[in-house]
Amino acid sequence: MTTFLSILHICVCIFLILVVLLQQGRGGGLGSAFGGAGQQVFGGRGAGNFLTRMTWGCAMIFILTSVSLAYLASAGDRSLRSRSGQTSSSSK
Repeated sequence: MTTFLSILHICVCIFLILVVLLQQGRGGGLGSAFGGAGQQVFGGRGAGNFLTRMTWGCAMIFILTSVSLAYLASAGDRSLRSRSGQTSSSSK
Protein backbone atom coordinates (compact mmCIF):
# COMPACT_ATOMS: atom_id res chain seq x y z
CA MET A 1 0.00 0.00 0.00
CA THR A 2 2.81 2.38 0.88
CA THR A 3 4.57 1.70 -2.42
CA PHE A 4 1.41 2.42 -4.41
CA LEU A 5 0.78 5.65 -2.50
CA SER A 6 4.38 6.73 -2.98
CA ILE A 7 4.23 6.16 -6.74
CA LEU A 8 0.88 7.97 -6.96
CA HIS A 9 2.27 10.83 -4.85
CA ILE A 10 5.31 11.29 -7.09
CA CYS A 11 3.19 11.19 -10.27
CA VAL A 12 0.76 13.75 -8.85
CA CYS A 13 3.68 15.98 -7.79
CA ILE A 14 5.12 16.00 -11.31
CA PHE A 15 1.71 16.57 -12.88
CA LEU A 16 0.92 19.37 -10.42
CA ILE A 17 4.18 21.12 -11.24
CA LEU A 18 3.41 20.93 -14.95
CA VAL A 19 -0.15 22.18 -14.53
CA VAL A 20 0.98 25.13 -12.42
CA LEU A 21 3.70 26.04 -14.93
CA LEU A 22 1.24 25.95 -17.82
CA GLN A 23 -1.08 28.47 -16.20
CA GLN A 24 -0.90 31.95 -17.58
CA GLY A 25 -0.13 34.48 -14.89
CA ARG A 26 0.62 38.19 -15.02
CA GLY A 27 3.90 37.59 -16.81
CA GLY A 28 2.41 35.20 -19.34
CA GLY A 29 3.68 32.00 -17.75
CA LEU A 30 5.07 29.01 -19.56
CA GLY A 31 1.75 28.56 -21.37
CA SER A 32 2.47 31.55 -23.58
CA ALA A 33 5.92 30.21 -24.44
CA PHE A 34 4.30 27.58 -26.66
CA GLY A 35 2.67 30.19 -28.84
CA GLY A 36 -0.53 30.45 -26.81
CA ALA A 37 -1.59 26.93 -27.77
CA GLY A 38 -3.81 26.78 -24.69
CA GLN A 39 -6.00 29.56 -26.03
CA GLN A 40 -6.39 27.82 -29.37
CA VAL A 41 -7.31 24.50 -27.81
CA PHE A 42 -9.56 25.66 -24.95
CA GLY A 43 -10.78 29.01 -26.26
CA GLY A 44 -10.06 32.43 -24.82
CA ARG A 45 -11.16 31.80 -21.24
CA GLY A 46 -11.59 28.02 -21.21
CA ALA A 47 -7.90 27.31 -20.59
CA GLY A 48 -7.98 29.21 -17.30
CA ASN A 49 -11.00 27.37 -15.98
CA PHE A 50 -9.74 23.96 -17.09
CA LEU A 51 -6.25 24.48 -15.68
CA THR A 52 -7.67 25.90 -12.44
CA ARG A 53 -9.82 22.80 -11.99
CA MET A 54 -6.86 20.55 -12.80
CA THR A 55 -4.75 22.40 -10.23
CA TRP A 56 -7.39 22.00 -7.52
CA GLY A 57 -7.86 18.32 -8.33
CA CYS A 58 -4.13 17.63 -8.25
CA ALA A 59 -3.76 19.61 -5.03
CA MET A 60 -6.49 17.58 -3.32
CA ILE A 61 -4.93 14.29 -4.41
CA PHE A 62 -1.52 15.58 -3.29
CA ILE A 63 -2.88 16.47 0.17
CA LEU A 64 -4.67 13.14 0.55
CA THR A 65 -1.60 11.13 -0.43
CA SER A 66 0.60 13.24 1.87
CA VAL A 67 -1.68 12.69 4.85
CA SER A 68 -2.04 8.98 4.06
CA LEU A 69 1.72 8.47 3.77
CA ALA A 70 2.29 10.39 7.01
CA TYR A 71 -0.32 8.27 8.81
CA LEU A 72 1.18 5.03 7.53
CA ALA A 73 4.65 6.17 8.57
CA SER A 74 3.44 7.07 12.07
CA ALA A 75 1.67 3.72 12.39
CA GLY A 76 5.04 2.03 11.90
CA ASP A 77 6.55 4.26 14.57
CA ARG A 78 3.83 3.31 17.03
CA SER A 79 4.44 -0.40 16.55
CA LEU A 80 8.18 0.18 16.96
CA ARG A 81 7.61 2.13 20.18
CA SER A 82 5.37 -0.59 21.59
CA ARG A 83 8.04 -3.20 20.86
CA SER A 84 10.80 -1.10 22.42
CA GLY A 85 8.55 -0.42 25.42
CA GLN A 86 8.08 -4.14 25.98
CA THR A 87 11.81 -4.88 25.85
CA SER A 88 12.72 -2.00 28.18
CA SER A 89 10.06 -2.94 30.75
CA SER A 90 11.10 -6.60 30.69
CA SER A 91 14.78 -5.71 31.23
CA LYS A 92 14.03 -3.84 34.50
